[in-house]
Amino acid sequence: MATGTTDKAILAVGRRKTSVARVLVRPGSGKLAVNGRALTEYFPRLLHQKQIEEPLEVTGAQGRFDIQIKVRGGGVSAQAGAIRLGVARALTVHDSELRGTLREKGMLTRDPRTVERKKPGRPKARKRFQFSKR
Repeated sequence: MATGTTDKAILAVGRRKTSVARVLVRPGSGKLAVNGRALTEYFPRLLHQKQIEEPLEVTGAQGRFDIQIKVRGGGVSAQAGAIRLGVARALTVHDSELRGTLREKGMLTRDPRTVERKKPGRPKARKRFQFSKR
């Protein structure tokens, strides 16, 4: 959930797979920075950009907040998912009435899917070595 609030700035954490995103939301003009870089620079794929901006679109909060994001671990898609959850959580702390809208769209649910561990006697988690009858 949200970690804390300081002088109208909201800090929230989002996780997906092995990615952890710390999202700082404060009232502003709509600037988005990921690890000190612009959103379009850090996430060149439009799909990831849309995924991150989705909570803002759904709640009609575009251009009302400056968002600073620090994200570590995982791949690009996992990072985008972690940021999306963090932004959604921060918005609910800012205005609790948005919770229903975000919950309805599934943006407050932490995706629990992670990589399955490798099992002994197998090359990967579920893959098996080739069977030879003779």
